[in-house]
Amino acid sequence: MSLEDHAEELASDLGVDKEEVRRDLKNLVEYSVPMDEAKQSLRRKYGDGGGGGSDGTPSSKAISEVSTDDSNVTVTAVVLTSGRRSIQYNGEQHVIREGELADESGTISYTAWDGFGADLEPGQTMQFGNAGVREWDGKPELNLGDSTQTSVVDETLDVDAEVGGEASLRDLEPGDRGITVEVQVLECEEKVIDGRDGETTILSGVLGDATGRLPFTDWEPHDAIEEGASVRIEETFVREFRGAPSVNVSEFSTVTPLSESVAVADDAPRMSIREAVESGGQFDVELAGNVIEIRDGSGLIERCPECGRVIQNGQCRSHGAVEGEDDLRTKAILDDGTATVTVILDDELTARIYGGDLEDAREHARDAMDKEVVADRIADHVVGLEYVVRGSLSVDEYGANLNASEFAESEDDPAERATTLLREVDA
Repeated sequence: MSLEDHAEELASDLGVDKEEVRRDLKNLVEYSVPMDEAKQSLRRKYGDGGGGGSDGTPSSKAISEVSTDDSNVTVTAVVLTSGRRSIQYNGEQHVIREGELADESGTISYTAWDGFGADLEPGQTMQFGNAGVREWDGKPELNLGDSTQTSVVDETLDVDAEVGGEASLRDLEPGDRGITVEVQVLECEEKVIDGRDGETTILSGVLGDATGRLPFTDWEPHDAIEEGASVRIEETFVREFRGAPSVNVSEFSTVTPLSESVAVADDAPRMSIREAVESGGQFDVELAGNVIEIRDGSGLIERCPECGRVIQNGQCRSHGAVEGEDDLRTKAILDDGTATVTVILDDELTARIYGGDLEDAREHARDAMDKEVVADRIADHVVGLEYVVRGSLSVDEYGANLNASEFAESEDDPAERATTLLREVDA
């Protein structure tokens, strides 16, 4: 059934104007709301009043009172951020505006559709009448469209939020929109990907500031973004990449070179393993603990020459039977007493703890007629010792994995650390 058919059926059931229903339904579907959920939202909006007043008009609510059970509301709020993004629906490009609003009670995200919201400027206090409400990432979000009435309010609200979207990398979260950052480009490479319009060239790499480091993608490569440059990037949005925030630069972003270099933190934040795992992922983090085991798939391994995946018995999951290429890898279980994580060491870090390079490992395995001797030697060198590990942590249904960039034996005094921990417990 087409969108037109769904709209006609829904308008007939509810006894309301088909064109208005079609417009609202199209807006919701374009923002990836499943059709059944979108129709149910409109049934609440047009059918039962959706929490409005007794005369059918939307209720005026504080932001903290808005819930996913509402269909449409009226709120008065300060515009915190306003950013643009391009989406594609039914082969057509649409530019939407996204950001956050705030009043004295809290904040809420919004999406403004098809040109609506062009006059939303950070710092303005505005009333939004008949704003639609939908659920996004488990929270209510305002949808501003043709049926929404806006007006500038001559009122000052005491909001506990930053106006304008300027943020440090440490404070960014997936879902942030209209954000401005001042950063140094630490890594930058050009990639060609299969985009929705065919092959597309993008930039990807790592940004840094005094608070941390995060990955970025520039979907419309800007000349000012190059390795070593310090830049101010306005109107970015933040997505999740392997459990951590990732800065996204678009055709609407403004990138301005800075005359002074942005200072970048040398150290990664130190966290307990439990804290890091419960965060859902960290792009750059430091963990410390004891290596308690070397997992299968460590030592001298074989990779698929096509995709680089580890193969078993000459078989790649993607490419079938292949002639594998030798490599070194270590998968170590790190335990700090709060939780465990699998630390993955690349060929260089593995060679360092093994005590030899790839050719040494091949010779070792040939002499013993057993590849497992390489992993056994690695285990002899590291199991039972305490290490400080830095890298990128991802958490999924298969567990927590830290791709290590640094792996060094700890120089901390265990007795001193235990004493400090006991003091904290007693306090």
